[in-house]
Amino acid sequence: MAKKSKKQQQPGGTPATVALTAAGVPYTVHAYEHDPAHPSYGEEAAEAMGVSPDRVFKTLVADVDGALVVAVVPVAGSLDLKALATAVGGKRAAMADPVLAERTTGYVRGGISPLGQRKKLRTVLDASAAAHDTVCVSAGRRGLEVELSPDDLAKLTEAVPAPIARA
Repeated sequence: MAKKSKKQQQPGGTPATVALTAAGVPYTVHAYEHDPAHPSYGEEAAEAMGVSPDRVFKTLVADVDGALVVAVVPVAGSLDLKALATAVGGKRAAMADPVLAERTTGYVRGGISPLGQRKKLRTVLDASAAAHDTVCVSAGRRGLEVELSPDDLAKLTEAVPAPIARA
């Protein structure tokens, strides 16, 4: 898919798109009608955009040894909590309380973006992202995704690349 740069904040912009615009990073916004009955936010996004689920990445918030950490993994797989803990030098990881994740990131569940979070959290990007020219992540609300290069995503989030996804 062609990348385009948004030079000005568009109406309905989110903190994620504002951060991308401010950084001057090329990205494409993909909007789709969110179905609240769909069982998976990430799979819904991949289906709606017609993009392979291995190129659409979900943003998960975990607790690693008492600190919140963001994990960005393909929707085609699941998060390996032990691998996440290892990637950040921790011992134990568990999924974070959803209310705490929402409060800390400033986004709602199903719309948490790794970009433009209220509080910058340590981020780990699954190593499989490097195999793609572009990946899609939440733009900060349900039914809105941004497509960008995995290098730009890693740079803007200061992500550590690591194999943290299971097939």
